[in-house]
Amino acid sequence: MKNYFYKMLFVFFLLTLVGCKNNEKTDSVKITTAENTIKYASGLAIYEYDGYSVVKVTNPWPDANKDFTYVLKEKNAVVPDSLQQHLSIQVPLQSIVVTSTTNVPFLEMLGVENKLVGFPHTDYISSEKTRALIDKGLVKNVGQNEKLNMEQLIELAPELIVTFGVDNNNPMIQNLEKSGLKVMIQGDWMEQSPLGKAEWIKLYAALFGKQKEGKKLFDDIVKNYNQALDSVKNSKAETTVLYGSMYQDQWYVAKGNSWVAQFLRDAKADYLWKDLEGTGSLGLSFENILDKAKNAGCWIAAGPYKTLAELEESNPHYSQFDAFKKKNVYTFEAKLGATGGTVYYESGPSRPDLVLKDFIKIFHPELLPDYTLTFAQKLN
Repeated sequence: MKNYFYKMLFVFFLLTLVGCKNNEKTDSVKITTAENTIKYASGLAIYEYDGYSVVKVTNPWPDANKDFTYVLKEKNAVVPDSLQQHLSIQVPLQSIVVTSTTNVPFLEMLGVENKLVGFPHTDYISSEKTRALIDKGLVKNVGQNEKLNMEQLIELAPELIVTFGVDNNNPMIQNLEKSGLKVMIQGDWMEQSPLGKAEWIKLYAALFGKQKEGKKLFDDIVKNYNQALDSVKNSKAETTVLYGSMYQDQWYVAKGNSWVAQFLRDAKADYLWKDLEGTGSLGLSFENILDKAKNAGCWIAAGPYKTLAELEESNPHYSQFDAFKKKNVYTFEAKLGATGGTVYYESGPSRPDLVLKDFIKIFHPELLPDYTLTFAQKLN
């Protein structure tokens, strides 16, 4: 009996000791065992805990010298001491400013576009739903990306500004933070995977407490994308493709691992620069382009052209391409919003399933007989 008493006393002592250390151990376990809810995006990670989430943004711009960590905290949630060094953001948000049109569709898909209170150069927004909010004065024009109107932002007092950087020198972001405004850096524009770009909807879902809705929306996009892939799995990449147009004295061709090139590969098209290593683009002379792509079967042109005549007027040398002569030229940039914003630039990244279907419709129209092009348009 005495031995049993001492054993129980020892167990009680151990439990008391563990209880005293409970917060410390729980913090450690939570941070190391939570699973990343992000599958496709390479620059985003979200770890969900009880009452809060940890968001990690990596490689937000080329050669970035730092990563960013944010804590999304629900009301009355207790955040571990080890995370106190990071910016804490109370969620769900009641107001937000974003600075890229690609973020607007995420807000609309989640049904929180009414939480948007400011945007730089609102004319760039093409969505009818958000344009209606702008016309009512509910979304303010807060300047330009590199010259945001600081006084107006302070007056608006959004709970969060989501913006982006292009290099390691970001004085505007630093000025925003010095003014007491909360700023989050996002890097969806750096993603090269079509599904990776679209998965950033989960960040906005976390900011507005709509994780379940965000997951379902994204899962549906993945399902549709994979169904589109399945439709061309037995097709051959027979159509040779020229992509882009002249910009000043250069033709910037998308490299083989770029966002555009991956769509062309998935749509079973023979992109002429598919073997060019890297992401981003490479500037070439018109002579280089003509030499390699004169006989291309299809041309996806860059620019808001609606007719072949408009395209030729911009550069008479374009008529030398066989795709031009055969009237097999398309563009994804012809559809514009009421104030000139490009629909594809705004909505394409969030709906890669529709972009892929557009490409499949162009290269393998027989596979999608009932599908109508969403973004692409053939030049007449």
